[in-house]
Amino acid sequence: MSVVQTPWQAGTECVANYDFQRRTDQDLPFTKGEVLTIVAVTRDPNWYKAKNKGGQVGFIPANYVQKRQGVKSGTKLSLMPWFHGKITREQAERLLYPPETGLFLVRESTNYPGDYTLCVSCEGKVEHYRIIYKSGKLTIDEEAYFDNLMQLVEHYTNDADGLCTSLMKPKLMEGTVAAQEEFFRSGWALKMKDLTLLQTIGRGEFGDVMLGEYRGSKVAVKCIKNDATAQAFVAEALVMTQLRHKNLVQLLGVIVEDRSSLFIVTEFMAKGSLVDYLRSRGRSVLGGECLLKFSLDVSEGMEYLEANNFVHRDLAARNVLVSEDNIAKVSDFGLTKEASATQDTSKLPVKWTSPEALREKNFSTKSDVWSFGILLWEIYSFGRVPYPRIALKDVVPRVEKGYKMDAPDGCPAIVYELMKQCWHLDPNQRPSFRKLREQLEHIKDKELYQ
Repeated sequence: MSVVQTPWQAGTECVANYDFQRRTDQDLPFTKGEVLTIVAVTRDPNWYKAKNKGGQVGFIPANYVQKRQGVKSGTKLSLMPWFHGKITREQAERLLYPPETGLFLVRESTNYPGDYTLCVSCEGKVEHYRIIYKSGKLTIDEEAYFDNLMQLVEHYTNDADGLCTSLMKPKLMEGTVAAQEEFFRSGWALKMKDLTLLQTIGRGEFGDVMLGEYRGSKVAVKCIKNDATAQAFVAEALVMTQLRHKNLVQLLGVIVEDRSSLFIVTEFMAKGSLVDYLRSRGRSVLGGECLLKFSLDVSEGMEYLEANNFVHRDLAARNVLVSEDNIAKVSDFGLTKEASATQDTSKLPVKWTSPEALREKNFSTKSDVWSFGILLWEIYSFGRVPYPRIALKDVVPRVEKGYKMDAPDGCPAIVYELMKQCWHLDPNQRPSFRKLREQLEHIKDKELYQ
C-alpha cells in the first residue's frame, strides 16, 4: 500500500479499495467498493476525515482509498471492443493473425445482412460462426439463445459449448478501450451484490428505469436493453463521471460486472420529472416563488455545464427531476457532448431545439439557452406543451420568421422578457447562462416574481 502524497480537497469523492474496521471511536469503518466524501484534510497526510453516504463522519486511512476520477474526455470507450462492424472475412482473418487459439472478434455478416459472424482463431486457422437472429434472440446453434452480443460472448468465454475453443482473448478494435476496465480503473464501478432492484418507475432510452436500493440508500437505476443502446449507455455514463454540481442529477456509479447486467446508478429524485410535477400540482399549489426557484436551480446547473464546455442538447422540463426537498436538477445526459462535437438531428425535439441546431446541426451553449427559454415557458405555464395550437410542421417556419410564443397566463413581465432574450434568432444575441442566473437572482432578491 502506498501513502497518498498530494492532499485531496474537501468534497473530493473516493472509493474504497479494501475493507476497513474501526480501530478507535473516531474512525469511520467502510467496505471495499464503498464511496466516501472527504470532509477535511488532517495534519497527518496518511489520514482524512470523511463521511459515508449515510452521513456518518470519521477518520479513514488514505492508502485504503482511491480518488474517483472523471473518465478522460475523448476516451473511446466500448462495451464491445471486440466488435469490428462491417469488415470482410479476409480482413477478419488478417486481424486474427498471427494465430493464437482463443483470439476472437465479432463482425457484421457480409453474406447475411442483419446477422453477425463470430471469428475465432483455433489451432492455426480461423473459424467463422454465423450468429443469426431468431424470434428476437441471437443464436449460433439454435440451442443457446441470447438477448445481445455481450451475453453471447460472455457465454462462450466461460464455455466452448460446441465451438472449436472457448473465447479467450478479444481482438480489440483499434483505438477503443474496454468500458468495463476503464470504469473499474477510475473508481466508478459498483458491485451488483450491493444493489437491490425494487420496482419499475419509468421507461428510458436504454430500457426500464427502476427504483433500487444501494447499500441502504434509494437510487434510480437505468437498465440497458440491447446492443443498439450499449454505446449510448457508455456515452451517458462517461459524461456523468465528469460532472458534479448540486443542480445536476448525480451519478453514483455503473455496474458492468458481466455482459448481462449493465446499469447506470444515480441519485433517486423522489418527486419525478419537473413537467409532471408542474402538471400535477398547478397554480393552486405552486406560487411564483417556487416557479422562480426551479428556474434558478436549472440555470445554475446549466451555468456549470457552460463553464465546463458541455452542451446538453436536450434541455426540457421532462429532463429536469425534482428531489424530495424540492431541488430541481438537470438529468438525461444521453445527448450531452463537449461543445465541439456534432450531432445527428433526427432524434431532437423540434419544439425545444434552436433554429440553427435544426438547420445546420450547430449546437452550442447558445442553443441550450434557446431550450432554456422554452423550459421557462413550460415552468410558467405549469407544464403545457410549447407552441399550443400550432401544428408541428409549422413551428420551424414560423419561428424562423420571428414568431415568439405569448407569455403564459400570470407570468411576470420581467420573466417573459428573459424568455424572449433566449429566443433571439441570432445565437450571439442570446444571454449566457451566467447572465440568466444573475438576472433570475435579481428577480428573487427584489421579489419581482409576483
